[in-house]
Amino acid sequence: MKLTIASLDSINETARQFIRQIGSDRVFAFNGPMGAGKTTFIKAICEELGVNDTVNSPTFAIVNEYETDDHRIIYHFDCYRLKNIQEALDLGAEEYLYSGNLCFIEWAENISPILPGNLVQVDIQVLPDNRTREISIHR
Repeated sequence: MKLTIASLDSINETARQFIRQIGSDRVFAFNGPMGAGKTTFIKAICEELGVNDTVNSPTFAIVNEYETDDHRIIYHFDCYRLKNIQEALDLGAEEYLYSGNLCFIEWAENISPILPGNLVQVDIQVLPDNRTREISIHR
C-alpha cells in the first residue's frame, strides 16, 4: 500500500489513512533517510490516535511512552544511538515490542535480531520536489 504526504498541511489526513490500515498489527518500523520525516509522521499518527502529550524524538531516551485519550499505550523508539543489541535488551525493548501495544520504531535495523516476525515496514521516501513524501507499507 502507498500513501502520499503532499505537504505538512496534509500530514494528518495521511496519518488518518495510515491508522485505518493498522488492523491488528502492533509493531511498525519507520524507515527512511535522516530528515525524511519519520518522527514528524509518527507525531501526526499519535495526535490522530488521541495522544495529548508532546510527541518528540526519543533520540536520547531511546523509547518514549504515550497514552491516548482512551488509555491505550503507544511506544515510540528511536534506535539510532544504540551501539549494539545488548543496549536494547538492557532497556527492556523486548517487553515493549511484545506487549501488545502499538510500537513505532525509527532505525529498527539497529535492533533487528529482537524484532517480531510480524513487523510492518513503513518506508518513507522523499520525492524530488523535496516536499512530498511517499509512504510504502509492507507486511
